[in-house]
Amino acid sequence: MALFDCTCDATSGHARALTYTTAHGDFHTPMFMPVGTSATVKGVTVDQLHDLGSQVVLANTYHLAMRPGAELVAEAGGIHRFMNYDGPMLTDSGGFQVFSLADTVKLSDDGVTFKSIYDGSNIHWSPEENMRIQELIGADIAMQLDQCAPYPATREFVAKAVDYSSAWARRCLAAHTRPDQTLFGIVQGGMHLDLRLESVRRLREIEDESLAAGGRRFGGFGIGGYSVGEDHEVMFETLGDVARACPADRPRYLMGVGNPTTLVRAVREGVDMFDCVLPTRTARMGTAFSSTGRMNMRNAKYARDFTPLDPTCDCPTCTNYTRAYLRHLVKQNEMLGAMLLSVHNLHFLLDLMRRAREAVLADAYEEFYQAWMDSDAAADY
Repeated sequence: MALFDCTCDATSGHARALTYTTAHGDFHTPMFMPVGTSATVKGVTVDQLHDLGSQVVLANTYHLAMRPGAELVAEAGGIHRFMNYDGPMLTDSGGFQVFSLADTVKLSDDGVTFKSIYDGSNIHWSPEENMRIQELIGADIAMQLDQCAPYPATREFVAKAVDYSSAWARRCLAAHTRPDQTLFGIVQGGMHLDLRLESVRRLREIEDESLAAGGRRFGGFGIGGYSVGEDHEVMFETLGDVARACPADRPRYLMGVGNPTTLVRAVREGVDMFDCVLPTRTARMGTAFSSTGRMNMRNAKYARDFTPLDPTCDCPTCTNYTRAYLRHLVKQNEMLGAMLLSVHNLHFLLDLMRRAREAVLADAYEEFYQAWMDSDAAADY
């Protein structure tokens, strides 16, 4: 297949199984992407990521632009060589990080101005500058600069975020030229279905105008601005309609969502890709996903439990270590505890999406979904 071709291998209801081609290999959906914010997935080596079956790894434009700097990453040969990961990679625009610093952010039609969390300096990102930085970093997939509205927010605030995001999407697409990298647009609109659908409409219009002028199209569509404080059920009131409004011939990427049950439910609504810091962040807090629901390894009940962390799991952590030992590491704040739980939690989500893909290929996703929702594993909120 040609670069950034997307093939739909199967559907099962609204669930899809895609194959997507990048300069660093194909990836297959449904898929969870480990987050490597500063060119590292915390506590996990590149070799371990390969062994776990990781496909796409994320890096964060905001943090890499601040330290060590996009120019240094480019000098090292790009993000793949810098961190020694030879699979597909994605960089977010840094927009979410910028807008989480709401007190220091100033918005305009020309972009965003903010203070660095590292040295307090004032930085301005236009859409063009954001594209320049992401092209220097050199991941296979770049994300447009967008404004992520918080929750709750007034309808007027969310509508303005859609306006900014749409205007910046047009400029990002025009400025993005690196041939071995594609650009995803991002849908905003908060919890308002009409604003979400308007955001999709504008992205499709921008793309049509670009193609008519001999320009490029979006390689896929991110769905941002969910999982920002709202209840899970609030997100699902609109998510399916939003996902299915996006073009069917490219990936749909629900940004920043990593709860196992949410992934299973979102695939059912037509979402293909996910990312989140949840598996590694909760691991550092001593928490594990499991077939019996979320487990707090600080609990005293595990002190003399010499069984595997999850008897149904074949990851290296569950194969080689007991609950008692893992609890000991967590209680002692040993870094190995966080590392072993990170490996397990990542395996859990990667394997979950692998099994979801198998269910789609067998046209049995509804059965897979019902079995999951009826299981103890669904108690993971």
